[in-house]
Amino acid sequence: MTTTNTPSPANTFDAPAAAAKLITDLIAAPWGRPTPSLYETARLVTLAPWLTGHHRRLQHLLGAQHSDGNWGPAVSEGFALVPTLSATEALLTTMQRTPALSGTDRARVTESAHRGLQAALRQLTSRRTPLPDTHAIELVVPALIEAVNTHLHQLHDAPSPDLPAWPGPGRLPLPPDVDPTLLASLRSRLQAGGPVPDKVLYSLETTGDAARGARAVRPVPPGTVGASPAATAAWLGPAPTSGPALRYLETVVSDNDALAPAPVPIDVFERAAVVGVLARAGLRPQVPAPLVKGLIDALGPEGAPGGAGLPADGDTTSIVLFTLAQLGIPQDPGCLFKYEQDDHFCTWPGERTASPSTNAHQLEALGQYLASAGPNPPDAPRYQAAVTKTSTWICDQQRADGSWDDKWHASPYYPGMCCTLALAHYGVGAAGAVVDKAVHWVLSTQRPDGSWGRWQGTVEETAYALLTLQLSHRAPRPAAERAIARGSAYLLSHITRPDEAVLWTGKDLYHHRPLAQAPAVAALHLAQQQAPGTTPGRPAYQLGPLHREPGGQNG
Repeated sequence: MTTTNTPSPANTFDAPAAAAKLITDLIAAPWGRPTPSLYETARLVTLAPWLTGHHRRLQHLLGAQHSDGNWGPAVSEGFALVPTLSATEALLTTMQRTPALSGTDRARVTESAHRGLQAALRQLTSRRTPLPDTHAIELVVPALIEAVNTHLHQLHDAPSPDLPAWPGPGRLPLPPDVDPTLLASLRSRLQAGGPVPDKVLYSLETTGDAARGARAVRPVPPGTVGASPAATAAWLGPAPTSGPALRYLETVVSDNDALAPAPVPIDVFERAAVVGVLARAGLRPQVPAPLVKGLIDALGPEGAPGGAGLPADGDTTSIVLFTLAQLGIPQDPGCLFKYEQDDHFCTWPGERTASPSTNAHQLEALGQYLASAGPNPPDAPRYQAAVTKTSTWICDQQRADGSWDDKWHASPYYPGMCCTLALAHYGVGAAGAVVDKAVHWVLSTQRPDGSWGRWQGTVEETAYALLTLQLSHRAPRPAAERAIARGSAYLLSHITRPDEAVLWTGKDLYHHRPLAQAPAVAALHLAQQQAPGTTPGRPAYQLGPLHREPGGQNG
């Protein structure tokens, strides 16, 4: 077989320096760096007109509306519904709250609200697919539709001279796959002073007046309710004068040009994921001791939360454990069994939809423990059974084309990378064939410009695809070499001016800069390390002693 000695375009990229900067940026942003959420920003327009930057947030909503009246991405796949409802409701609130709003602003708000109503009605009446599995959509959608319909009722009784006659049926219809009784039950529980599940706090604003000062809810340092500016503002109520929750909101908008990201803080998940993907690629920048200590301290009996205000979850917990193990600081992974179900692991107990990426991270944490624990580790049969169960479940979730779908990310390339690499290193049974199918899917979906992407080519998705090929150990060599070279060239030409594709799933889709940048740096570093005549994808870090090829039995 003939190989080429043509230098990779990635060789012009200083990956170690880029990795070091990523670590420095993590330290400089102690709450994490998710980009602003349109849903969350619009909720602040409604809930917190007293908060610094209100006019800036209003102008942002007006400027972000698309020509068809929608806000947000992928109208045909339902991802635009939540931001469109949230922005429309905020503009209707603005019209009624400030009747003295005059001149150009009033005309723009009125016209934008009218187009938003029309767009929301079109989405609700023409939808042919289920609602996307964004966070708390079963609460967010009925709450927003209820609020919009309240405005429409009020406008019917006291019409606005500026709002054109509403062409709709008088109300926005509730989607048939949304049950409003869950929201009603949560509101009743809060009004009675009863507790709600911790994971519900992230979407507390959906409970309306019941959230305001709810006795069973208390902010946690740094003053957040549910790691959500909207939830925190809803709990605070109108015109607060002081306190940690107000300081939290002021800090959030100050750090984000008056806009609101969510979830925030998200530092534990962000730091573990960034350090982990760099270490996986063999990049070992100096990680400050406080950052490492923060990851260790985040682990409790229930595992680790993504950040303050969020409950511990199986995904963050497994990423933290795997990352610390790669840094040579393994921790007891016993808390993972808090998330064990009959045939898989969950992110949170009681979740609606299981996540392939969460199970992939669980498989890696469990497999890494077995691989590094030496002969006859404690509870080895339990861990072996968990590895087998999780591996089997991940294999069963693969779609016919070789990809996976996941609730935490809109792109199939993220769960594709997570599942393929977990199965390649720690999978059992049919894992080898499943990995081969996934690699074939990645190779077959590369775009003509060398990129990969669900809706268009992006830096983030291209990095996931490259890491899948580079680290899976199963990519057919000639095809993989060509795909990696083309993908690396695309990354190199775009990494200094990256897109900000909204792919991560919160209450709506958002972009998470460090989580997009770190895989790109890792992929370019691996492309640099790939010498002619070697098998693509051999990892630059050492695997545990019980590593087997896909399909082999660990232990």
